[in-house]
Amino acid sequence: MTATVASHRKPRQHPLAAFTGGSRSARTARAAATLALAGAATATGFDGTGQAAPQLTPAQVKDRVDALYQEAEVATQSYDGAKEAAGTAREELGRLQDEAARRTARLNAARTELGTMAASQYRSGGVDPTVRLLLSADPQRYLDGAAVLERAGSHQATAVAGYARRLGSVRQVQRRAEDTAQRLAQTEAALKKHRVTVVHKLGAAEQLLNRLTAEQRQRMAARGGAHGGAAHRAERAAGHGDGVAEAARTGAGAAAAAAQAPDSRAARAVAFAYAALGKPYVWGATGPSGYDCSGLTQAAWRSGGVSLPRTTYTQISSGPRVARSQLAPGDLVFFYSGISHVGIYVGDGKMIHAPHPGAPVRIAPIDQMPFAAATRPA
Repeated sequence: MTATVASHRKPRQHPLAAFTGGSRSARTARAAATLALAGAATATGFDGTGQAAPQLTPAQVKDRVDALYQEAEVATQSYDGAKEAAGTAREELGRLQDEAARRTARLNAARTELGTMAASQYRSGGVDPTVRLLLSADPQRYLDGAAVLERAGSHQATAVAGYARRLGSVRQVQRRAEDTAQRLAQTEAALKKHRVTVVHKLGAAEQLLNRLTAEQRQRMAARGGAHGGAAHRAERAAGHGDGVAEAARTGAGAAAAAAQAPDSRAARAVAFAYAALGKPYVWGATGPSGYDCSGLTQAAWRSGGVSLPRTTYTQISSGPRVARSQLAPGDLVFFYSGISHVGIYVGDGKMIHAPHPGAPVRIAPIDQMPFAAATRPA
């Protein structure tokens, strides 16, 4: 009877048998379906379009590269700001650490004085308040009790009060140093994040440019559009007229712009900008061998005796705003709604600026980018 019942039981099926078991034909069908799904996933890639990347025209490449360079410029300004903040925090931390060391030395001297008093008092048979102070596990808490000063003599009270003051000042400086160290760590983390963003954007732009032929990149460079290092090298190799004549025209332009500047400081800033023509764009750089956009304007105005802040976001507040119709050589001109790019106006609707990687410091019309505002440094 028992055997009969056992013979009618169905064999127990593993929960995964529906996916792993079955006949050979069933397994074959499932494998084919899996391959088909994998192929579909590969075709869609990451954007879900289900199609291969479209072949872009040179104009579309230019538009995308321009957008990537502008996004990189935004990240570069954030990087510049974080770098400046990190430098300030690092200097402040060093100063606070030095100050803490000096105050600790004075505290130790005061403690030695109290120890001498306490030892003398102890030898005479008394238990001076200074002894309790030195033996206390929490000197600050002990010192907070006003009674200690009432029980001490005049000289001792002065010594105890001085020790209390020095102990409080040391702890205050130490707290400030700890806060500064924490701020520095946060700023350095932001610095690293912005650096990664810039590198990613510039790498993506270079990959797009690599789709173009050398001739296409050269034409793009000739039109003043976005281009990479290879295109700039080709542009320089091609040449644009006689070099001596070009230098003469540049010198004449510099002299004319300086003469029209509102004051001698602006004239010196303009002269510096002209002298920087042809130097490479280097993100995060303030010269003298290369510049990013705000690094160039900061260095130019420094030559004129004016200290500008580091980023476009802060340079725009370095002086009164100037209407576009009232621009004069030396004025800072800012672009894009996010105020992410800046140049130095040199007259005749033109500026000198550091555009982006692969494009050296150059003269360009201010209409080349969306104009946002202008400032006259003061």
